[in-house]
Amino acid sequence: MSITLPQDLSGWLADSAQGLDLGEIGAEEILPRLASAGLARIGVPEAEGGSGGDVVDAVGAVAAVARESLSAAFILWGHRSYIEFLLHSDNAALRGRQLPDLLEGRTAGASALSNVMKSLAGLEPLKVRAKSENGALVVDGKLPWVTDLRRDGFHVAAAADGAESGAPMILAISHDDPGLERSADLDLMAMRSSDTAALTFTGLRLPEDRIITRDARNWLPRVRPSFMALQCGMSIGLAARAIDEAEARADSGRGVLGPDIRALQADLSDARSALAAGLRSQAFVRRPAALFDLRIRLAGIVSDAVELELQAGGGRCYLRGPGADFARRWREAAFIPVITPSIVQLRTELAAARQAA
Repeated sequence: MSITLPQDLSGWLADSAQGLDLGEIGAEEILPRLASAGLARIGVPEAEGGSGGDVVDAVGAVAAVARESLSAAFILWGHRSYIEFLLHSDNAALRGRQLPDLLEGRTAGASALSNVMKSLAGLEPLKVRAKSENGALVVDGKLPWVTDLRRDGFHVAAAADGAESGAPMILAISHDDPGLERSADLDLMAMRSSDTAALTFTGLRLPEDRIITRDARNWLPRVRPSFMALQCGMSIGLAARAIDEAEARADSGRGVLGPDIRALQADLSDARSALAAGLRSQAFVRRPAALFDLRIRLAGIVSDAVELELQAGGGRCYLRGPGADFARRWREAAFIPVITPSIVQLRTELAAARQAA
């Protein structure tokens, strides 16, 4: 799962992390740099234009980026998730048309499946509907929060309630489809250079060859492990960096923190191993609760890691200049629990499952 970034990319991310967090550097710079370093190809079969490996390697790529910038890792997560959806689709023609530009970073990929995940868990209704009309689909609805909506061009995977069948399907909607409106970027507390906005569909006509799957109920459990594992990559990278920072500062008269740091390092290493094993054995398809527990566990590790970094850095972390990178990681860590499916949603599903057992 360990990936080493090219030096020019890691240097740029390190120098740009503050600007990306505060929105001072345009998001349009991120994806081309990530793609040119080959990160979008990791875990994609060579026959599909990728560099081989599996989704565990793709998680490692997200984690490596998250060590430097969660804004950039958030974009890579959305982009790589969309690629994963195409890889799991029976629509080979759609994959053949879209994948080359996605792998090169010429077009962005975005995941907007939070609504359908909540819907299938009984937490909220689907917000997008599609009805058949003269050999096409007419799509209406709104998605309030989507990342990697690059203004130069994007594809977004959106779930829609089929008006005729009543069953959810997954659609590939593109930036230039008539009837699509992208909002201004959301006013986020952090990670402002992540092309995160809302989408509204009004009478959007979509050819049926843009259907990723007609059967989201059976398709989603197969792709959810990859989708959530790539999210976990953000937690892994951020936690690892905060732990390293804590360890570097604990030598300066704060050695009492050593046992806590080593325990957290071991916990993170164990969680990473469990994530890789579950992905490669397909255990998370059969037992999604194990993946939910890991996502919750990793969120806790992130919280503990930034807390240890604060304790190790002391008052220095609270100064605007010397503490700028810590303050960014603190804000980034605040996002980890709310990524859909959020920690509250996962705990709700786990509690319901235990009650039903």
